[in-house]
Amino acid sequence: MAAVSNSAVTLRPFADHDVHPALALNNQNMPELNELDAPEVARLAGLAEAALVAEVQGRFAGFCWVIGPGQPYGSLNYGWFSRQYESFLYLDRIAVQPEFRRYGIGRAFYTDLVRRFTDAWPVLTCEVNVRPMNEPSVRFHHTIGFREVGRQDTDGGNKTVSLLALPLRPATAATTEA
Repeated sequence: MAAVSNSAVTLRPFADHDVHPALALNNQNMPELNELDAPEVARLAGLAEAALVAEVQGRFAGFCWVIGPGQPYGSLNYGWFSRQYESFLYLDRIAVQPEFRRYGIGRAFYTDLVRRFTDAWPVLTCEVNVRPMNEPSVRFHHTIGFREVGRQDTDGGNKTVSLLALPLRPATAATTEA
């Protein structure tokens, strides 16, 4: 895949040299993201349907990856979507360096994923914390078109997430087991 540019933001495929900057950024964003180590960052990026990096003027600005069904991934939320949908993409994580927030990186990631996977997959899924409430993320996902399809408690009952889905093709073509 060639790099995609949106004015100051360039998206490109995740590469081996991105493991350590992604690890540092991921672990700076706890508890929103769970802690990882370098081998797990490399493993998850490697099994992803798409693993992307955002750069601003050549500097690592953020990353995201989406995982398809049937992967060896023990995430509670991924497991929920796996039980509900036969075919789906799960946006496992997205993280942006603090100095590059408000550059449109999150929207650029979502735009690229929707463009890339529309008609190839029935639905893009993710979750957002609603206890404690992450109101900016809830609003952001709703403006893109995500809708809540369920809720579940995580972190030993200390958090609740809203499980979200964005159709990528007409509802009649989506196959679910729910």
